[in-house]
Amino acid sequence: MKNPLVIVESPTKAKMITNFLKKKFKVIASKGHIFDLPQKHLGVSVKDNFKPSYKILPGKESIMEELKSAIKSASDIYVATDYDREGEAIGWHIVENAKIDPKRVKRIVFHEITQAAIEESIKNPRTIDMNLVDAQQSRRILDRLVGYQISPLLGKNVRKGLSAGRVQSVSLRLIVERENEIKAFKPQEYWTISSLLEKNQEKFNAELVSKNDKKYQSTISCELFAEKYNIKITSIETEKDAQTIIDDINGSEFIVSSVDRSERVRNPLPPFMTSTLQREAINKLSFNSARTMSIAQKLYENGFITYMRTDSLDVASVAQKQAKDYILKNFGKEYLPPKTRFYKTKSKSAQEAHEAIRPTDISKNPESLDLEKDEQKLYKLIWLRFIASQMSSAIINTIAVDVKVKDYVFHSTGSSIKFDGYLKVYPEDLKDTMLPDLTVGEKLKKEELVPKQHFTEPPPRYTEASLIKTLEERGIGRPSTYAPTVSTLRVRGYVVIEKMKLIPQEVSFTVIDILKKYFPEILDLNFTAEMEEKLDRIAEGKIEWVKMLSEFYIPFSKTLEKAKANMESVKKIIETDEKCVKCGSMMVIRDGRFGKFMACSNFPKCKNTMSLDKEGHKIELEVTNEKCPKCGLSMVVRSGRRGKFLACSGYPKCKSTKNIDAGNQDGKQTEQSAG
Repeated sequence: MKNPLVIVESPTKAKMITNFLKKKFKVIASKGHIFDLPQKHLGVSVKDNFKPSYKILPGKESIMEELKSAIKSASDIYVATDYDREGEAIGWHIVENAKIDPKRVKRIVFHEITQAAIEESIKNPRTIDMNLVDAQQSRRILDRLVGYQISPLLGKNVRKGLSAGRVQSVSLRLIVERENEIKAFKPQEYWTISSLLEKNQEKFNAELVSKNDKKYQSTISCELFAEKYNIKITSIETEKDAQTIIDDINGSEFIVSSVDRSERVRNPLPPFMTSTLQREAINKLSFNSARTMSIAQKLYENGFITYMRTDSLDVASVAQKQAKDYILKNFGKEYLPPKTRFYKTKSKSAQEAHEAIRPTDISKNPESLDLEKDEQKLYKLIWLRFIASQMSSAIINTIAVDVKVKDYVFHSTGSSIKFDGYLKVYPEDLKDTMLPDLTVGEKLKKEELVPKQHFTEPPPRYTEASLIKTLEERGIGRPSTYAPTVSTLRVRGYVVIEKMKLIPQEVSFTVIDILKKYFPEILDLNFTAEMEEKLDRIAEGKIEWVKMLSEFYIPFSKTLEKAKANMESVKKIIETDEKCVKCGSMMVIRDGRFGKFMACSNFPKCKNTMSLDKEGHKIELEVTNEKCPKCGLSMVVRSGRRGKFLACSGYPKCKSTKNIDAGNQDGKQTEQSAG
């Protein structure tokens, strides 16, 4: 080989591979996709077998020219884009546009960016897998057919700037339906009774559970839109009922009636895949899914972790051997399980990348690496989870005690860790709850009986973590879609996130009602999951992509035409007594992406707007001493989706904006909207 070429997406990845290959290969990064469907129109010829019209992305022309030149002079061409359908498609687009013989192209794939993995992949190239390309292309076209044809209807009839999509709209339906369930929920009162008992000055609590073998505790199963929600209550309905029981018990002896000691084995969790990494990072690090994937991408490209878009739990044998050696050296033989642990993937179609997310080198523990703060946190989470997944189970001592008083039974449990096992490196919320050394038949001293009022609580709002879990369990979307889906819902103004809860806004209920009426199939969870299965079958070469799209589009196009003909506008415009300070026309209240705002009724001739607070009151703009760098007028403080920023008071004639942070020394302009 005289001048072999390797094509990757990321400059960081290119740098790593160049070093591994000792600069014997030329490595060029495409910096992601180079071609895509056009932004301003559909870009799909339905009549011509759904032929897509791919366009080079703005700013990528020079990169493509560089690639063409390098390809022309290369002795061998290796496509080393990411190991998933997106990566396959990126490589195919480049090869197609360069108009080279596909037989000259060697597709190489690897789960990790290490020297051994790169060298092994070069020894075992394959051709570009057109089944994977077709699956990615089908998803892109399918989402374009849905999003680009429903979204304009929402913009026309509900509010400008709204969007719809297969996974996005189903996700929004889940959030809205949950909110409706919360609103419809009727709290139910119930009471519990606990006793504070003592033996030899050791005190513990026991809960009343039954009388004459009839249990007070029960579980109500509520059927929700996407799942069952279990509510535990007791049959003690009122304070009077609780007091009657207490009066009946007072003065009686509390006698231990049973003591059950046992050991419980607690197994470690499997290593991460995309969805579980996102959920754990949300819960433990407070990283949203987009932030998690961005950091994970950097860790992957720098060779620290395996590929981060995966729904597989498989682990390479060499990694298992590394983990075994590390555990044996650092913790001892007792922390190794009797057999190497293997985990079975629950996903029906785990195929994108064939390994779980793990460190590429176990010896690189988190403390030994010089990483940025967020990278350090996420790497540590991945490293600890993988090590724990290969360790011994924890053994928990448990004790269950029943205490009888007349015909009533109180119950108490305690636990302690006998052997920590994997908990040594991956602690969970397990606290020792010790009970005194009790024997059957002994009497206990009663300190007090405590009645407590409760009310059943509604199902919780979705968090980003619980939404991802539900989408995964229902087979909706794939690892690469979870983060952008939640991000789109937030950016489009469908939800706000407060205390990690996804709270649907008023427009969300309107949109879901409209989509239910006109596009019920698009919102059907089973239909959406079935479409994902069909995309997987295309990737496996089992069905033909044009046929699948045709079967979808023929009924969809008829539904679309009915919606275009019958959908009525629900745009809300409220008249006010306020006059526009710029043209004298009356101001009206409109719905916007960030809530209600006041706008000139003479729009679009006059684009004057005024912000409103949550109560609908005018927000007076704060005039600052800062002067606009473009026209010299005073800058005012405005709010956008990224928070507060400085904008020229001469908007819309002057659209200059500046960051509001720390004095903004460099005066760097931003892309924020002043509207």
